[in-house]
Amino acid sequence: MRKTALSGMFLLAAAGAAYAADPLGEWKVEEDKATIRIVDCNSRLWGVIASEQIPGNLDSKNPDKAKRTRPTLGIPVLLNMKKAEDEKDKWEGQIYDATSGKTYDANIQLKSANSLRVEGCVAMILCGGQTWTRVVEGSPAPAGAKAGTTAPKTTGTPPAPKTTAPSPFPTPIGAPKTAAPKGAKAGEQATSEVCLLPEIANAPR
Repeated sequence: MRKTALSGMFLLAAAGAAYAADPLGEWKVEEDKATIRIVDCNSRLWGVIASEQIPGNLDSKNPDKAKRTRPTLGIPVLLNMKKAEDEKDKWEGQIYDATSGKTYDANIQLKSANSLRVEGCVAMILCGGQTWTRVVEGSPAPAGAKAGTTAPKTTGTPPAPKTTAPSPFPTPIGAPKTAAPKGAKAGEQATSEVCLLPEIANAPR
C-alpha cells in the first residue's frame, strides 16, 4: 500500500513537472497559418515567425515605411514579454499583428505543456485571443519554414514541394558573428540569431 501511494505521488510530481514546462520552442497558430518560435533573450520572451503556410508575405502594413518591403518570415511578433508576478506561467508584453500593422498589449499563458493561450487588447477594450499548439519535433516542416524547424503531421494532404528559404534570422549589420558551440543543437543557434535582431538587441528593458 505504501509503495502504491509513493508511486502515485511520483506520478503526480512528474505530471506537475511536465505542466510547468516553459513556452520556449515552436508553436502553431490557429488555422495553421504560421508557426512562431519563442525564445528567451536576457530573461524576456520574444516570438518570431518561423514558418508560413503561404511563403513570400511582406510586412506591408508596418507603420514604419522602411519596413514595408521586408519579408514577414523571421520578424518579431511577440515583443519583450516579462514574467507576470501575480499569475503562474504567464508573461506580459506586446504582440505585433503583421496583417494590420498594429501593436497590442498582450499576454501569453501556458494552459498545459503543449497549449499556449495568447491574448491581446487595445486599451483593454477590444480584446481577442488564440490558443496555440506546441510543434512536435520530428514532423515535416511546412513550405517556407526555416531549416531545422518542424510542424505537426497531417493526413490526406499531399506533401508541399521542397523550397529553400533564406534564414529568417539574419545577423544584423555591425553585429558580431556568432557560431553555435561544438555539439550545440540547431535550436540553440536559432535562439542566438533571434536575440541579435536589432529590434530585440536594442529593446528597452
